[in-house]
Amino acid sequence: MKHIPQAALSEIPSHLVSVSDYAKHAKSFIAADIYEYIVGGGADEVTLRRNRDALDNILIMPQVLTDCTQGSTSFTLMGETFRHPIMLAPVAFHQLVHPAGEIATAQACSVLETAMTVSTLASQPLEAIAQELTGPKWFQLYVQQSREFTLQLVERAQAAGFTKLVVTVDAPLHGIRNRAQRAGFELPEGVEAVNLRDRPPLPSRVLEPSQSIVFQGMMSEVPTWDDIAWLLTQTKMPVILKGILSPADALQAKQMGVAGVIVSNHGGRTLDCVPSAIEMLPRIRGVVGREYPLLLDGAIERGTDVFKAMALGANAVMLGRPQLYALSVAGALGVAHMLRIIREELEVTMALAGAPTIDSISAEHLA
Repeated sequence: MKHIPQAALSEIPSHLVSVSDYAKHAKSFIAADIYEYIVGGGADEVTLRRNRDALDNILIMPQVLTDCTQGSTSFTLMGETFRHPIMLAPVAFHQLVHPAGEIATAQACSVLETAMTVSTLASQPLEAIAQELTGPKWFQLYVQQSREFTLQLVERAQAAGFTKLVVTVDAPLHGIRNRAQRAGFELPEGVEAVNLRDRPPLPSRVLEPSQSIVFQGMMSEVPTWDDIAWLLTQTKMPVILKGILSPADALQAKQMGVAGVIVSNHGGRTLDCVPSAIEMLPRIRGVVGREYPLLLDGAIERGTDVFKAMALGANAVMLGRPQLYALSVAGALGVAHMLRIIREELEVTMALAGAPTIDSISAEHLA
C-alpha cells in the first residue's frame, strides 16, 4: 500500500521540542521514496553516521561563575551582521515536502532573523525567494557547463539582492545513493529546478568503447580550479566555496582570493568514507589562519553542536536536512519553530558554559 503523507500541521504540538523530534516525525509527512532520498547518505552511509558520531564525541568544559548578563549571539562576518551563527544551507527542491517550498522556508528565516542560502536547484524562482528574505541572503551556485548560462544565474542572483555566491565544489557527480535507488526515488511531477529551465542542452558526446562514462563522459563537463579563477573575475559578489575537507584545498582557495570556505562533506551524500566536517575544521583553521571566514555544515542538530563548532574555529554553521523535516511537518511555522529551538539551545549552552558572546567561545571550552 502506497504511503500517503499527512498534510502539514497548522500549529506546533507540545511534544515537538527538539530538532531531532522534527526528524522523527517527518516520516509521517513525506512520501516514502522522497523521505529515503532526503534522509539517506552515500553508499554504506559510513560518513553519514560519522558526521553525527564525531560531534557526539566532543565534550564541553564549562567555566562557571561567568557574568553573562551582557550576552549575545550577534556577530559580523564578511561585512554583514547576523543575529546568530545558525544559517540554512542550500538544499534542493523544497517543494518535495511542502507546496510553498522555499517561499515558506524564506518566510521563516525572516521571522527568526536567519540567513538563508538558496540553492541553484530550488523549486521556486530565486527572485521570488529573495523577496521573502529580510536578512542576509546568499545564493548557491552549481557551475554550469555553459559559462554564459552560469553568468546569467550569477547576474540574476546579484540583481535579486543576494550578497554572497556560494559555489558547491564537492558534488560534480551524484554520489552512490543506494537508499534512494532502493526506494525508487524520482522527482514527482510538478517539482523541478525552475531556475535552470533555460539552460542550454548539454553537447552530445560519443564515447569510444575504451572510454569511461564517468571520466571521459560526465567528468568532462564539471568545473575545475580554472573555472573558480574565472568566476572570481566575473562577479562583484564575494565567492565562498562549499564542500572543502582538505586543508590544502582550503589554503588554495584563500590564496586565489576566495572570500571564505564552508567545511562540508555534503551531508554524507556524495563520496562515502570521508572524514566528518567537524574533524577537519580545526586542521583547516590551523592552515588558513584565525581571520579567514570558515563555516561548517554537517549533522548540526543541537545548540551544543553549534557551540562545539564555534569552539573549534567555525564562524557560523549551516543546517541542511532539518529545514526540510520542519517544513514538511508544519510549513513556515515549523521551520521558524525549529530555528527558535536551536537558537535558544545555543544561548543556554553559552550561558552554562561561561561564554556569553560568540567571540568568547574558544577551544578552552572543550574537554
